[in-house]
Amino acid sequence: MVTLAAFYRFADLPDPAGLRDALAALGRDAGVRGTVLLAAEGVNGTIAGPEAGVARLLDRLSAEPGLAPLRQTRAEAEEMPFSRLKVRVKPEIVTMGRPELRPAEGAGTYVPPEEWNALVSAPDVVLIDTRNAYEVALGTFVGAVDPGIDRFADFPAWWAANAHRFAGRRVAMFCTGGIRCEKSTALLRAEGVNEVLHLEGGILDYLARVPEADSRWRGECFVFDGRVSVGHGLRPGVAGICHACGRPVTPAQMAAPGWEEGVSCPLCISAYTDADRARFRERQRQVRLAAARGQRHLA
Repeated sequence: MVTLAAFYRFADLPDPAGLRDALAALGRDAGVRGTVLLAAEGVNGTIAGPEAGVARLLDRLSAEPGLAPLRQTRAEAEEMPFSRLKVRVKPEIVTMGRPELRPAEGAGTYVPPEEWNALVSAPDVVLIDTRNAYEVALGTFVGAVDPGIDRFADFPAWWAANAHRFAGRRVAMFCTGGIRCEKSTALLRAEGVNEVLHLEGGILDYLARVPEADSRWRGECFVFDGRVSVGHGLRPGVAGICHACGRPVTPAQMAAPGWEEGVSCPLCISAYTDADRARFRERQRQVRLAAARGQRHLA
């Protein structure tokens, strides 16, 4: 078993480049893999490895001024879901294209998972899913508005075009682990929305803490690691991944015309040329050869 940790913290980070090399060396020494993003606005990441190694890396991050306490969700997996460790410096730890927003000071009000059902059942509340359309298609909360965006950077334009629909109502928002809601709620508050709330710890904390019998969640939650999706209790889901377009696919889609493992799925069958698919088939052949040798192909 390996320990997984998804974490983030919005805080002023004066020297993200200086921290990068130290984290990369520590992570490799501790047997940790995954992705850590650093920016002047804070840190965001998902890592996996031995429990002691994950704790070492998170403790190192928490020792940085302003980064404690990290907001984090932990789980376990039977297999390592990442091929390597990547520590990168970015302009934003979650890209919205609005670097002037300061979620550390301007985010909405947190609502614990145990209080979420009562909130979103209220008639004066509009519930908005801030995730990408392919994530929403796999699962969401009952009654949630789907913006239908392809990437989080499209959210500000969607809100500008649709804000009038929700005038005078409280706005509740949610995302996978909570980080996108920090920015989306800060955006709404900056644009004058009076009461903005978001799910503390995101969908992952809700699925971990709210009994399935009481849940308003339907479907599975896409996660950005080798598990692809999880359900209640953070149990691994049944969704697969299309390694051509990177989107999650259901068992029904994997049984439909257009599915070829590693090459195409019904969602992207018309998006690539024959030459592209020939490349993907060769990559998939290399993946199978690596598996036969007991190795993991980086693709």
